[in-house]
Amino acid sequence: MTHLKRLYLPATILVIGTVVIGAIMATKPTPQADPDKLAEPPKAQVTVAPIVKQQVQLSAQSQGTVKAKRKIDLISQVSGVVTSVSEQMWAGQFFNAYQVLLQIDDRDYQAALTRAKYQLKQAQRMLAEEKGRARQAKQQWRDLGNKEANQLFLRQPQLAEAQAQVLSAQASVELAQLDVDRTRISVPFAGRVEKVMVNIGQYVSAGNVLAKVYSTQAVEVRLPLTDSQLALIDLPLRQVSDLKKLNQDLPQVKLSAIVAGEMQFWQGIITRAEAYVESQSRMYYAIAEVEQPFSKQYAAPLTPGLFVNAEITGKTLNNVVVLPRETVVKRSNLYTLNQHNEIQLQPVTVLRRSKQQVWLTLPDEQHGNIVMEKHAILTPGMAVEPLIADKSQQHKEAKDEVAVAQAQGDES
Repeated sequence: MTHLKRLYLPATILVIGTVVIGAIMATKPTPQADPDKLAEPPKAQVTVAPIVKQQVQLSAQSQGTVKAKRKIDLISQVSGVVTSVSEQMWAGQFFNAYQVLLQIDDRDYQAALTRAKYQLKQAQRMLAEEKGRARQAKQQWRDLGNKEANQLFLRQPQLAEAQAQVLSAQASVELAQLDVDRTRISVPFAGRVEKVMVNIGQYVSAGNVLAKVYSTQAVEVRLPLTDSQLALIDLPLRQVSDLKKLNQDLPQVKLSAIVAGEMQFWQGIITRAEAYVESQSRMYYAIAEVEQPFSKQYAAPLTPGLFVNAEITGKTLNNVVVLPRETVVKRSNLYTLNQHNEIQLQPVTVLRRSKQQVWLTLPDEQHGNIVMEKHAILTPGMAVEPLIADKSQQHKEAKDEVAVAQAQGDES
């Protein structure tokens, strides 16, 4: 008996203790939370920057192939054997205006000129004789005292015919002289030979193409532009009566290309726009012109056929905001903060986009801070904790972008 008491006594004490502790815990009052001490959920932190409106000069990027402004086929106007070819009459050679490039055998044409001159002398002699007969007939009419004398009696028709024969003979001489002159083939502008299709000793007929040449006075580049790029520049789309004023207002264009392993630059102007919008792509085409492309003012010549990049100087605008591209949401909106640091969705007018930057305008009354980064959790009306962007870095980036708003990879 005593042994059983010793065995169950610890178990009994443990059970009683557990019941007592459970009762105490069950009857203990639950602590009430203090509303004033509730922890607020943390606000999202966003980087912001003040709105800085600046003056910027826009530009439009394009590309194209250089072409000669004037390019012609050199065609013979007379027939004959080529007796002389100039040293400049080879592909790639330069020539001066009115320099003789080809000489065609002119002996037949010289003989025709001699015959024409002889016929002119005959016509002039016949005119002189007819004038004498006309004077004699007029004297006879006066001696007879006849008041009425018809034109035939005074030899007026014969005199008119003789005068016409002289004029005809003079025209024949001029034509014969023109044929002689046409045996010496030249071009009325300084240029370069692109291709030669004739050589010395070869017989050519009138109308044969002898060579292809182009003027070195100016070259052109056909530059495609989208409708959004068109809004950035003052492209001459209408007829202007004051051409002098038009030339002063034409957009400048800077062309660039790699020549002999080095980047080269040429300066030109946009002289005109083509007369149509391309029906398939809806592109406009501006024509850039560079004068004296082979002159020494350029480190390398702007040779036709070269593919170049073009930067067209555009409009100068005030109150433009230049921002990183990622600040724009939903194509044409920004996240801004109101005075309560709440997110607002602000519509903007996007002027231009590049791979890194975006140029846009805001309403005049818009002030405050712009959210400089994208967050998937941001929604209009949401309260956030603003973090001011590094002003020194922001100023440096803005200064780099304001001088000329330019970048590769423009979007339409």
